Amino acid sequence: MEYVRLGKTGLKVSRLALGCMSYGVPERGNHLWTLNEEQSRPLFRQALEAGITFLDTANAYSDGTSEEIVGKLLKEFAIRDEVVLATKVYGRMNGSANGMGLSRKAILSEVDSSLRRLGTDYIDLYQTHFWDNDTPIEETLEALNDVVRAGKVRYIGTSNAYAWQFATAIQISKHNGWAAFSSMQAHLNLIYREEEREMLPLCRAEGIGVMTFSPLARGMLTKDAGSQSKRSETDNVTGRFYEKAAVADRNVIDEVAKIASERNLPRAQIALAWVLQKDGVTCPIIGATKPGHLEDAVAALDVTLTAEEIRRLEAPYVAHDVVGLN
Repeated sequence: MEYVRLGKTGLKVSRLALGCMSYGVPERGNHLWTLNEEQSRPLFRQALEAGITFLDTANAYSDGTSEEIVGKLLKEFAIRDEVVLATKVYGRMNGSANGMGLSRKAILSEVDSSLRRLGTDYIDLYQTHFWDNDTPIEETLEALNDVVRAGKVRYIGTSNAYAWQFATAIQISKHNGWAAFSSMQAHLNLIYREEEREMLPLCRAEGIGVMTFSPLARGMLTKDAGSQSKRSETDNVTGRFYEKAAVADRNVIDEVAKIASERNLPRAQIALAWVLQKDGVTCPIIGATKPGHLEDAVAALDVTLTAEEIRRLEAPYVAHDVVGLN
């Protein structure tokens, strides 16, 4: 396993992050395809044994049960200080008027709830999950600064924002001397590349670490177009993200299949190798529900695509509507 700095910080993270949205009680929340604690255990252990020590979850995943499972399995298989534990805040956690978002009230309440569910006294990377249009960004940033100063959080990051929003937040934190964002969690894969236009250049200029989610487009890059799985049949996000451009995306998916055949490699390794070679990307986040998912991810670290292969993979891409942002 390779370990690299998260942006310009001194924090070292594994070149692959384990996405823990896959682990949670299926009957809780919106993800019916998640794995319960017993099903998650062997995969969690496999990831740690492979050297994947960067773990990413969120308070809202499976109604908090993802954090609970991660916390329990960490105690079984890891030394706390040897992993980098990341979680997020924003999603609705109760039905009250203040039960979601990035207000000071929500952040100060939810950071303590996440610490309790994770069974730890600090979070390495605390991320805002979405931009909160109902809360002044200054209020959010000051609250995040306070949880850092209180020792509950080591670093802060964000996800799912427009580049202009992120740039604004960066400048406000600098002006006030507050804890600054260290990372951006961005949606990036071969059939969704809109973050290449503004977000990745901004992060490179500011020394921000970039974690990419859905690097395999929720599995679409690993199988023939139109193929179905339990996740694709029940996931409430896949269609919203990818259905509109599905016809054009088939050309990209077909090119992944061709190059994988030529290299005698699984398609997942080709798609992940492309993300890993993208300038400015710190690590892709891997959602593993089968042992082979982790095996392919680790093997992708040793796959180097040629300039011609990258050209072929990128050539069929067409512009997509921006998705997933508030």
